[in-house]
Order: sequence, then C-alpha cells, then structure tokens
Amino acid sequence: MAQSFDPSRYAVLVVEDDPFILAEAVDLAIEAGFKVYEARNADTAIRMLERYSEIRIVFTDVEMPGSLDGLKLAAAVRERWPPVQFIVVSGRVKVTPEEMPEHSVFFSKPYDPNAILRTLTLFGERIDA
Repeated sequence: MAQSFDPSRYAVLVVEDDPFILAEAVDLAIEAGFKVYEARNADTAIRMLERYSEIRIVFTDVEMPGSLDGLKLAAAVRERWPPVQFIVVSGRVKVTPEEMPEHSVFFSKPYDPNAILRTLTLFGERIDA
C-alpha cells in the first residue's frame, strides 16, 4: 500500500507585504497541513530559505518592497533551490507563462481560496513523488 503524503514534514514560505493577505495565505497553508514561515520581502525570504530546508513551496506576491520583486525572487530561488514550487499572486500585474519559473502557478488577486488550497495539495503531493 502506498504511503500518503504528510504535508506537516514540509513548509510553505509566504512572502507578502500586505498583512491581511499574508494572514489569509498563512491560514490556507496551515489548513492544507503545512508548517508555515512568513516574510514581508524577498531579502527576508532568502534568509528563511537558507535557514529552513523543509521549505518546499513559496507563495509570493509579485509587487513588494526590497531588492527583488516576486518574479525575481522566484528566479533566484529556482537557481539555488530547484525543488521549490511557487504560487505567484498579483492584484495589478498580469504575468505571462514565459515570465513564470518552472513548477509555478499564477493567481490574480482576489484569488479563490479553494483554488489555492487545491494547488497547495497538488504541489505537496509532488514533493515525494
């Protein structure tokens, strides 16, 4: 019998400067069963990834303060941590598939929380596959 995926072994890093959207994204990741880390900008996100090897999914806004926007953060993470998958969100920027890193999904704000939950579950199942 195949072992079922245990999301509590892994973490989601939520990178979002809006405190309300940050809280909602954190709640969704917890609901999906993951440990969660938070960052308000890309610089902090990179430090979190360096510190916590269990991070396997990054949920990031495109527009945020700091040295990198969400797409540049995703590109930097892809280079250093290839297994990481991404949920990229934006309320103002439309991102084309060519701009997205491998193993990523884009959602426009406001997004459907159920769609985020489904994506987190799908990404989680891919981790051990």
